[in-house]
Amino acid sequence: MSYSVRPQLSAAEREKLNMFSDFSAHLLFHRGLTTNQDAQAFIQPNYERDVHDPLLLKDSEKAALRIIKAIENNEKIAIYSDYDADGIPGAVMFADFLRRVNVSNFIVYIPHRHDEGFGVHVAAVEELAAQGVKLMITIDCGITDVAAVTRAVEQGIDVIITDHHEPPVVLPPAYAIINHKQIDCAYPDKNLCGSGTAYKLVQAILAKNRCGLKEGHEKWLLDMVGIATLSDMVPLVGENRALAHYGLTVLRKSPRKGLMRLLYKLNIPQKHVTEDDIAFMITPRINAASRMGVPMDAFHLLSTEDENEAHAHAAHIEEINNERKGMVAALVKEVHKIVRERHGESMPSVIVLGNPEWRPSLLGLAANSCAEEFDRPVFLWGRDGDNAIKGSCRSEGRTSVVNIMRAVPAGVLTHYGGHTHSGGFAVANDAVHFLEQYLNDACLSVQTAPTSGEGEDTRVADAELFLNMIDWRLQEEIAQLAPFGTGNPKPVFLLRKVTPVSVRRFGKTKNHIELVFKKENGKTISAIAFFGVAEKWAESVIENVAIDLIASVEKSFFAGKTELRLRVVDVVRS
Repeated sequence: MSYSVRPQLSAAEREKLNMFSDFSAHLLFHRGLTTNQDAQAFIQPNYERDVHDPLLLKDSEKAALRIIKAIENNEKIAIYSDYDADGIPGAVMFADFLRRVNVSNFIVYIPHRHDEGFGVHVAAVEELAAQGVKLMITIDCGITDVAAVTRAVEQGIDVIITDHHEPPVVLPPAYAIINHKQIDCAYPDKNLCGSGTAYKLVQAILAKNRCGLKEGHEKWLLDMVGIATLSDMVPLVGENRALAHYGLTVLRKSPRKGLMRLLYKLNIPQKHVTEDDIAFMITPRINAASRMGVPMDAFHLLSTEDENEAHAHAAHIEEINNERKGMVAALVKEVHKIVRERHGESMPSVIVLGNPEWRPSLLGLAANSCAEEFDRPVFLWGRDGDNAIKGSCRSEGRTSVVNIMRAVPAGVLTHYGGHTHSGGFAVANDAVHFLEQYLNDACLSVQTAPTSGEGEDTRVADAELFLNMIDWRLQEEIAQLAPFGTGNPKPVFLLRKVTPVSVRRFGKTKNHIELVFKKENGKTISAIAFFGVAEKWAESVIENVAIDLIASVEKSFFAGKTELRLRVVDVVRS
């Protein structure tokens, strides 16, 4: 692995960013922000400017008026959300909104990931109809569920779909569909997550009738929208950047008791919550609830207003997450063993494994770990509660798993979807035994097969730094580009020929690594690699031997102490 560094700006390029320091201008330019005006707008998100008019969404006014009618007539409403860290916060957000406008005649339904699977189901619709539901609002699902929505209509339920997944050719017969990806929808931002789309519906309702809610009060719902936006890997640009920015602002002072208790358990100071805390600590715990079959537990954690319940839910979610981690670790170990025994060093372009005993809800995590380990796409399958063969796939970072699945012959995959680097699929029973060959042939046909490793892979660092340059002022310049995530990655830097004066392993199981470097002024700075012992470079890094370090710069809060440090991305030979 080698690294190149992004080129310096020309005099003309630099002049267009003359409001900024050389360092900031360099980072901004290479994110496509080439003028003072664009850069200033990016650095300073503005709710009024960046959050678009909700009534630009197709069907938003129609949906808003239908919900207002349901509120006025005290009709029973069902919130039907997906079971992940996009859908669940969206359900909490919408339920919170209804309570704030004094609506109590509603229920929340989140399907069981293993027994029911993704989307709206006929059996669930019939259950809701039996409970007297007259209006169903979906969050982060529903756009492909023609049969279930048809059944809802037959049962006298009006359905309002809010979803951000790609619409099919034939749409469900819903009362209203709010999805910015519809071809005839004029909404200017096509990147909202599921909860972000549902928040637009809340805005649309309030645009037509404030329902007694004070002006601007809906912004308190942005903590949930922020969690969902940062969890769902949507591009953090445009409106999403504003929603994530303001979401974090609200999160840092959110009064939600369950959230506060969970942050306390995780030793995360609420007033300093970051996007990394969401991605690596909060999101996995929300998802753990559904992976382990109890999605409503995550909903109750985030929505409870009772202090005792908050304590109980936080403890329960942590217990579930630990159980989930143990199961995934065992699964990853099993997959590694099978792959090594079956393929040795001659691995196929795509790794495909399955076992009827494997739970599909855990396979995405295992596939992600294996894709990183084997540096190629990984497809894993198991059987769900309905005896259907379902799986998850992850890319190594260069290959589109969706393109691979598209190239598989018709009839092999009965259903598939996802994003470039992650997805899910269902397999026809009679095709599963040949799935490995189908996927590898598809990979070759779209010319996305990973390299054999004989050539050297070159990656790009944002800039070259020297140890003496790293101070709080530099960190503040980097932080103005936050929040970081998909579409706005955290800047990484190359530090050439730096020599660690200390190398130590820490943590309960000694699986983290800290490297300590000394600056010319005698002060030290640490570089942390969480779970670094599993990295290929771990054994080769020793004290007093120079390395080339790839790292990001971050502000750390731990045990009440603020620290400037580096986060290790990679280590290469000096």
